[in-house]
Amino acid sequence: MNNYFIQSERLGFSKWSEEKFPFAQKLWGNLSVTKLIDSRGQLSKAQILEKLKYEINNQEKFGLQYFPIFLLENDQFIGCCGLKPYDIKNGIYEVGFHILPNHWRRGFGKEAAERIIKFAFNQLNIKELFAGHHPNNKGSEKLLEKLGFKYIGDQFYEPTGLNHPSYKIRCKIN
Repeated sequence: MNNYFIQSERLGFSKWSEEKFPFAQKLWGNLSVTKLIDSRGQLSKAQILEKLKYEINNQEKFGLQYFPIFLLENDQFIGCCGLKPYDIKNGIYEVGFHILPNHWRRGFGKEAAERIIKFAFNQLNIKELFAGHHPNNKGSEKLLEKLGFKYIGDQFYEPTGLNHPSYKIRCKIN
């Protein structure tokens, strides 16, 4: 049983720790996931550990990470979704999600992102969120539009070496 600090209807959000390396390896060791977020393609164990430590460090420094997410019904790991600093000076954070392929097209990405957006705006008082996606990831493009993000142009994303379509959404709460 995981300790979930936030939940949606079907998902529980946990926090990365080194003990969760097997989940990180399952996610970031999956070429279908990493080919959309990292030009290195199939990541080695050392590269996966580097990504895990990056998330743990973000939690320590900023109280945020791309949190591991699990199905509430059976504690099955399905991916991650969360926040990271984007433009701290202007109070803008990046939202992102990485879902294991066997859970694609089941609404989990949308559900997780909606819950994280609500968490960002209501609990953390973040005023604006940024998101981007691989140019070939049409599923993420459609999802960001459904979530209310507005296209702001393409931005270079160093991990893939490509210009990614980029979006922002502002908090509608006064």
